[in-house]
Amino acid sequence: MTYDVTIIGGGPGGYVAALRAAGEGLKVALIEADHLGGTCLNKGCIPSKTYLKNAELLEDMKHSESRGIFAKNVELSLEGLVGFKNNVLNNLRGGISSLLKAKKVDVFNGFGTIKTPTEVEIQQADSVNSISTKHIIVATGSKPSIPKIEGLENVPYHTTDTIFELTEIPSSLVIVGGGVIGVELANAFNSFGSNVTIVEYSDRIIPMEDSEASNLLQKHLKKSGIKILTNALLKKVENNGATTSLTIEENGAKQLVLETDQLLVAVGRTPNLSATQNVNLQQNGPFLKVNDYLQTNIESIYAIGDVIGGYQLAHVASAEGLNCIENILNKQKKMDYSIIPRCIYTNLQIASVGYSEQDLKNQNIDYNVFKYSFQGIGKAQTLGKTDGFVKLFTDPKYGEILGICMIGPNVTELISQGSAFMHLEGTTFEMAEMIQPHPSLSEIYMEVANLSIGKGVH
Repeated sequence: MTYDVTIIGGGPGGYVAALRAAGEGLKVALIEADHLGGTCLNKGCIPSKTYLKNAELLEDMKHSESRGIFAKNVELSLEGLVGFKNNVLNNLRGGISSLLKAKKVDVFNGFGTIKTPTEVEIQQADSVNSISTKHIIVATGSKPSIPKIEGLENVPYHTTDTIFELTEIPSSLVIVGGGVIGVELANAFNSFGSNVTIVEYSDRIIPMEDSEASNLLQKHLKKSGIKILTNALLKKVENNGATTSLTIEENGAKQLVLETDQLLVAVGRTPNLSATQNVNLQQNGPFLKVNDYLQTNIESIYAIGDVIGGYQLAHVASAEGLNCIENILNKQKKMDYSIIPRCIYTNLQIASVGYSEQDLKNQNIDYNVFKYSFQGIGKAQTLGKTDGFVKLFTDPKYGEILGICMIGPNVTELISQGSAFMHLEGTTFEMAEMIQPHPSLSEIYMEVANLSIGKGVH
């Protein structure tokens, strides 16, 4: 049998592409070596958010007395949390499987390898078969990046792929890497009762996001009891039996030795290129190189998701998957990365879209910036969560919205309203005129927009 499209990888890029292709009448094969849903569903986004929701509940209970609620003897059952998490995963996996079946996508559980530009080999538990195909999409995702650290191979450690396999809450946890997943897991395990330390090589955590938001989050995490070491490099690790000894270099000179029950290495991810070793695909550094249409240097082979670098986010992979099918159908649609929401789900959330302030400076783009605090929002006051702000970056001439950065309660849900304004090329004048419900957190858009046109309300 010859397929119109064969997709290697059943993550958020691969399975979404499969569903769209099948919906367009194409004959589709989807090959997945593990569980459907990829890293995001099984080892990343979804497990971490279930942990973070429990962390949020625990934090709310710790501070509930100010609201007249006295919660005593509150305990966390990791077994119960893991059970809930696994139920969520099973439900979502089952949903994906049902959708693929309904669309008549042929799903192969095995390892897919490209043999030629029109042939894919599938290695399954008891057989090896090849299928013919007109187009191939590589959506094999990524795996944790492991840095070269003296002694690391001789000590037990976790990656972001294995940390959710813990069967008990560690009394101490050192996290190497202060990026998105590092700070999220630090937040969760600190709320669960672990003594958490973050070791970050840069001069601040989440260095790719707004510096003011980063500094406020760092202050918030420290206040909650997390120790944060910046300008710090893990030089050596040693096995001390029940614990692991870490030698950390701070500011290029001073050395600090820590003992920890558990070590998490969370310094990023590297592309999984296991499916492409037999074909000569061009690379962009460690990633597969694609053009604006997500096509590799071999006409019949496309690539999406973490294997091509850029924003290593599930929703970006899904968007690339949809865009890829448009191009296979000869619609010649360029992938647009200008309006990509970016979210950090810590207890004090961060969300951004469009240009960051540093981007605007680096590219010498003229801009105005306006800032409004959640202190002035009534709904935030009722929640008891007034830390944070929104920053609006605008074009000085027309008021076009160039970028938004938010830190505060539920901003990972609020950011989509800003994304919609930018997608529709809205201006601050239109944002100011939009009527927001009261009381709501979204009123912060009305406040900052009116501020930007010189008509601040509060």
